[in-house]
Amino acid sequence: MTLSQEQATWFAQTFSQIADNIELAILGKRHVIELVLTALLSEGHVLLEDVPGTGKTSLARALAQSVKGTNTRIQFTPDLLPGDITGITVYDQKTGAFEFHAGPVFANIVLADEINRASPKTQSALLEVMEEGRVTVDGVSRPVGVPFLVIATQNPVEQAGTYRLPEAQLDRFLMKASLGYPDHAATVRILDGAAVRIDDLAPVIAPQALVGMQDLARDVFTDALVLDYIARIVDSTRSADQVRLGVSIRGALALTHAAKTRAASQGRTYATPDDVKSLAVAVLAHRLILHPEAEFDGVTSEAVVGQVLLDVPPPTRRDAG
Repeated sequence: MTLSQEQATWFAQTFSQIADNIELAILGKRHVIELVLTALLSEGHVLLEDVPGTGKTSLARALAQSVKGTNTRIQFTPDLLPGDITGITVYDQKTGAFEFHAGPVFANIVLADEINRASPKTQSALLEVMEEGRVTVDGVSRPVGVPFLVIATQNPVEQAGTYRLPEAQLDRFLMKASLGYPDHAATVRILDGAAVRIDDLAPVIAPQALVGMQDLARDVFTDALVLDYIARIVDSTRSADQVRLGVSIRGALALTHAAKTRAASQGRTYATPDDVKSLAVAVLAHRLILHPEAEFDGVTSEAVVGQVLLDVPPPTRRDAG
């Protein structure tokens, strides 16, 4: 089924309304707001690499408030256990039966704060739920519900007492982004009290309608030439001299899905090479593993993806003809 123009127009208007609403509380960060919203509508998750105090928790709360969803915050620490995230079964002496106590992962928007401070065993508790939207405790699988978005954070500066995220887990994040500090004008507005309190934000859309938007995003038409362009970009990351491990098939699918969502957010029924280019760094860079020599020379994954975009020519209208 292909997305109709009427559906695309409604999608774009609703997308803009949600982003506008969040921006009332998170000033000066429109681009990151749209990236996170794109990830949510693409049924993916976001890794925010940022220093403390830049508004990561506020962004998660504002998003949940705008979509009338539930939100939880998990502070990752070295002593956090998997059951503290997923929940545990407890024996009830009154009923003589085991009862499941759901963990904080059972919410629409889950903020996993400083995820790299927990042990790999605890981090792995998120692998199943991020991929399949369910958790398995004592042999019983339970869905966490929809929509479902994990916003994980890590501090790029303070590395003491942290565990590097394994590649398998990084690959499950659809995007990696950074809020960063607001610019001067936004800072002055924040200090002046211009930001709306998150609790005062009015919901824009119900969770079930948001699931409908996710379904619409899947129906965006993607021409074979655009798919070929994505495949060539992914292939180039694997053959780049500085790269030890390139982008996986999961990464290629993530870029395709995100490009479709961006197209719909622009009011189009079809994805273009520009949709792919605008999201490639956010979707692909964190999936690359560079050679140690390249890292020592100061090469970044973002720079590698940027160079790939320069080297791989996008399809043209002449190609389509």
